[in-house]
Amino acid sequence: MRNKGVGTGPLAGIKVIDMSVMIAGPLAAMMLADQGAEVVKVESPGMGDMMRHLGSSKNGMTGIYVNNNRGKRSLVIDVKKQAGLDVMRRLIADADILIQNFRPGAMDRMGLGWNAMHELNPELIYTSISGYGPTGPSSGRRAYDNVIQAASGLASVQAHPATGTPELFRTLVCDKATAYTATQAITAALFARATGAASGQHIELAMLDTAIAFMWPDSAMDAVLLDDDTTRAPTIASAYNTVTLADGYAATSVVTESEFRGQCNTFGLPDLADDPRFANADLRRANRRELNAELKEAAAATTIAQFAERSAQFDLPGATVSTLDELPTDPQVITNGTFIEREHPVAGHIREPRAAARFSETPQRVSDFAPTFGQHSDDIAMELGLDATELRAAGVIF
Repeated sequence: MRNKGVGTGPLAGIKVIDMSVMIAGPLAAMMLADQGAEVVKVESPGMGDMMRHLGSSKNGMTGIYVNNNRGKRSLVIDVKKQAGLDVMRRLIADADILIQNFRPGAMDRMGLGWNAMHELNPELIYTSISGYGPTGPSSGRRAYDNVIQAASGLASVQAHPATGTPELFRTLVCDKATAYTATQAITAALFARATGAASGQHIELAMLDTAIAFMWPDSAMDAVLLDDDTTRAPTIASAYNTVTLADGYAATSVVTESEFRGQCNTFGLPDLADDPRFANADLRRANRRELNAELKEAAAATTIAQFAERSAQFDLPGATVSTLDELPTDPQVITNGTFIEREHPVAGHIREPRAAARFSETPQRVSDFAPTFGQHSDDIAMELGLDATELRAAGVIF
């Protein structure tokens, strides 16, 4: 049976072969599925995508696999066998997109590299994701998200303000940024193909390049200016910190004079906004220790409820810190319809975020469930005009 989401989004009619594992490639392919593409996830026999085996699970289905693989059909195939390679070539022959994140050279050794597949299918958009890039001293090295955080400078940006010790984001930011970059690049290539600017093409995307490009717009606001006579100032996010409240935490941001007055009123210090020591931004920077001390003391006496009410009342950009457990009951999240809950046939009751962007004419949807291992192998083989029973008996599909 075909993916229930196929035909309903802006990418209806697009066929994707997802040969990737982990997060960066699979998440990109999942976003394409949510936009209506038909996605076939190709896995090797044995372990398959290791995300099937990491973290919380029920009945063998992990949460992280569910979160990155919905809307796909699963084909488990041994491409080391000639018959398996033949099946893959037949599958790719009429595909629009192929996504792979093997180390550079691996697909060529399998006989499924860019040059061979471009000759087979000149319209194919072939997307290669790697840690460091196709060439260079690090190109052949294994790469995971935390490793790229270190290599790209992201860990240095996260350095502890008191100790200077580099720290890591406790979310797979490089993997996910790479997935979003891949998805945008793929749709740009589809547009180029549709307008006749190109036919098929090879997209090469390194996690290292993505992480640097992701970090640079704000974190390098000082490093981008190279002349010696540049007036230096801290980056915007270098001052980011949470505010300790009486019963929780919050974050605020103050840029304008009205926002500073709103901050003072939120913490019950209306007179502080008129204190001559803090009359403008320059004076507040000069006297920031005194100002921070007063705000810190007042914040510690302010409850979460008081902060939520007053920050809205006085138009202060601010929010209390929500936990993952609290998000589904947040009134704005409920209004946005951010989450859906449904019964996965294997994993049971699950909660997923919908695809974030809303299209007025070609709406996205939360597509069909993440597949079990090899769930659609027979169906896909038969759709290709092959004998699934014979292929399974020969150990080609599983």
